[in-house]
Amino acid sequence: MMAALKPPAAAGEIRQGEPMSRHTSWRVGGPAEVFFKPAGLDDLSAFLRDLHSDVPVFWFGLGSNLLVRDGGLPGVVIATAGVFNKLERAGDYRVVAGSSVPCTQLARQCIRWNLGPSEFFAGIPGAVGGALAMNAGAYGGETWERVSAVTTIDRNGEVRQRTPADFKVGYRSVSGPADEWYVEALFEFDPHARPSMETLKAMLARRKDTQPLGLPSCGSVFRNPPGDHAARLIEAAGLKGHRIGGAEVSSKHANFIINRDGATAADIESLISFVQETVKAKSGVELLHEVRIVGELAK
Repeated sequence: MMAALKPPAAAGEIRQGEPMSRHTSWRVGGPAEVFFKPAGLDDLSAFLRDLHSDVPVFWFGLGSNLLVRDGGLPGVVIATAGVFNKLERAGDYRVVAGSSVPCTQLARQCIRWNLGPSEFFAGIPGAVGGALAMNAGAYGGETWERVSAVTTIDRNGEVRQRTPADFKVGYRSVSGPADEWYVEALFEFDPHARPSMETLKAMLARRKDTQPLGLPSCGSVFRNPPGDHAARLIEAAGLKGHRIGGAEVSSKHANFIINRDGATAADIESLISFVQETVKAKSGVELLHEVRIVGELAK
């Protein structure tokens, strides 16, 4: 970790050495050197403008789909949960949603507005910013299928308006301008689609029945390979219930790794690698993890 990093003055909340285990859905992760929750967009922009260009910056949302290693994160973690909460109509079939809005909240509100297809957002265990960053999807829908424009902020605190043409979007992957993060998105829905609250409730019930929602996890760990499902391959390899330390492949859904009993990030990362190696040996398929692994190893 860097020594004696002095962050710029800001109106938001600044903490030194904040354990990331308090904020990730896996409940693991070492300390952030500086943990900054801005008071708003202007505060964040000023903070970034005044931050030394050599200081690493990590953008952090709800902490799902993320494994922070036990050594923690150097530099500044910018925590946006609860900061960018705009959710409003922008025309007959358009909605502006801030990057901090939970995807389930977006789904429910769009259904109230009779905008679809939107139910699939309820299957994404995170916020809009994270869904944009990885083109998250569920139940046959993907985030960027609905994106008309995005607002970003860059490393120097400059706010920009961008279109999908500025990004390369694929299955669970998005690449675009470097060192920019999502502030909000403009979603456009199909005027002929009629969403259903009953469908959403059925999706949530199915999720509850098939996923270990009561235990710390990150959601799906691995991408589905073409023409197959990661969960099927993991189960076929006999890995349901397999443990390393406190980390366990869920017996309820094989594409979930749960923090069963005081797992460390190292336990989880070791189990991810073991699953990949075993599935490769059993079926010849190389599983790619969709969870993002960041930070430093414990010393």
